[in-house]
Amino acid sequence: MNADPYDPGDVSARFIRFALEAGVLRFGEFRTKAGRLSPYFFNAGLFNDGRSLGTLAGFYAQRLRAARDAGALAFDMLFGPAYKGIALASATAVALAADGCNVPFAFNRKEPKDHGEGGVVIGAPLAGRVVIVDDVITAGTSVRESVTLIRAHGATPVAVLIALDRQERGGDAVRPSARSAVDEVMAEHGIPVLAIAGLDDLLRWLADDRNGSAAELAAHRTRITDYRDRFGVPAAG
Repeated sequence: MNADPYDPGDVSARFIRFALEAGVLRFGEFRTKAGRLSPYFFNAGLFNDGRSLGTLAGFYAQRLRAARDAGALAFDMLFGPAYKGIALASATAVALAADGCNVPFAFNRKEPKDHGEGGVVIGAPLAGRVVIVDDVITAGTSVRESVTLIRAHGATPVAVLIALDRQERGGDAVRPSARSAVDEVMAEHGIPVLAIAGLDDLLRWLADDRNGSAAELAAHRTRITDYRDRFGVPAAG
């Protein structure tokens, strides 16, 4: 990786550059599940080797520690929804432990197991204040299922932690809804959604001429700004 021009505290900018260098965040023309043509695409499944997953987990851990140290969040354990959340929660627990914050973690399986330990939850027993760790929030289905499972075990979901908040309204290309999937999750479950970076952070990154060709950055920024004007919402929280 290149020498980092950012202040160490500028976690969002460093994460965006990392995601771009890893090919996880890309610019171009991509059709979303909602049928929209998006000028950028984020696929956390491409953090698929030990080094990139470890670096990603470090960013998750930094975001959690920042919220904890600011007094905005207290938590006792992590939970990873199947499937992407399994690796993310596990790796984040390792990153936290390396910094002196050793917390248990658990994840679920899609189908209940009727032998061995049985059940749908693997790992530490769900207890206390639980942070749900996932990649993005699209429709909120994974969060809804996780919240239900955590509460059914007598624990309390206290936050959702994701990598990127697209700050984008729900609905489709023709009929966008009033709120984003992140806003819907916060309204439905009464818990905050924390993100390492959001669309506003990406636009600020593109406005910084330290990050590449001024003309290329301006072109990407124009397309993303137009997309935000059509489908965007303000940053959550």
